[in-house]
Amino acid sequence: MSEEALVFEVGASGFDRYVIDNSRKAPVLVEFMSVWSELCVVMAEAISDMAKEFAGQFVFAKVDVDEQPGLRDKYNIQNVPTLVVFRDSEVALIQEGQLQEDELRVVLRGLGVFRESDDMCAQARERHMAGDTPGAIMLLTEAIRKDPVNTGVAMDMVQVFIDMGELERAKRLFNKLPVQDRETTMGRSLTGQLAIAELAAVTEGIDVLQERLAEDGLDHAARFDVARCFVNQHDYDGAMDHLFAVMEPGSDFRDAAAREMIVTIANMLASNVPEQAQAYRRRLANLQSE
Repeated sequence: MSEEALVFEVGASGFDRYVIDNSRKAPVLVEFMSVWSELCVVMAEAISDMAKEFAGQFVFAKVDVDEQPGLRDKYNIQNVPTLVVFRDSEVALIQEGQLQEDELRVVLRGLGVFRESDDMCAQARERHMAGDTPGAIMLLTEAIRKDPVNTGVAMDMVQVFIDMGELERAKRLFNKLPVQDRETTMGRSLTGQLAIAELAAVTEGIDVLQERLAEDGLDHAARFDVARCFVNQHDYDGAMDHLFAVMEPGSDFRDAAAREMIVTIANMLASNVPEQAQAYRRRLANLQSE
């Protein structure tokens, strides 16, 4: 197989060539999707990113069910997105509904598409979440040494540095990544997190800001900065409550800045928690239509 990412949009006329024939050489992941569904688009972007990461190890084909009703009916597609995996000309797996990145990696692993460094990253994330950040950094450092071309390891290290508040180290490492990696779903999420973390770092601090709000609930400058701090702590619902309060009718404080931050947060969350991202976008749209 080619060492380039193998991503195709296919219809009935090319299905045998791009899907059936290729499945005799490598696994073929087919996403039956609708371009009007954000869940479908997000999942397609995630699989496309992985097709670049594992260039030539599997084929990704997208089928628009609105344009290809014959293929939809042939494979009995009831809902979108639906992932159908082909191996050796046969259907090997069907997964209905959106799959998150970690779930997609489980599917790929079952097909023999994985890296040892990815396992080390997963272990590092578990250690970091459990509070053993030094242990996580040691594992990620070793993963980078063993597999320097796996830029996903570096991205995980950037995430750890952001969580630690080591923004300069995070920025230096992130800026060393190839442009195409910075433009992936994970890359865009890190870009948004870095921007908001830098803004949070120059506030008075969450404790002082909350004291200001307790004294004056209409102190929107404090409320806006509290939202920055909450995002930096991954408390997105808490941040949104403050941002939408800033945008309430009758408040003209930094309306555009609040709107921009809401959009940034929604974009950050779109790949991993699309339902949450959609809920924020709907809430923003409803407020703007009032």
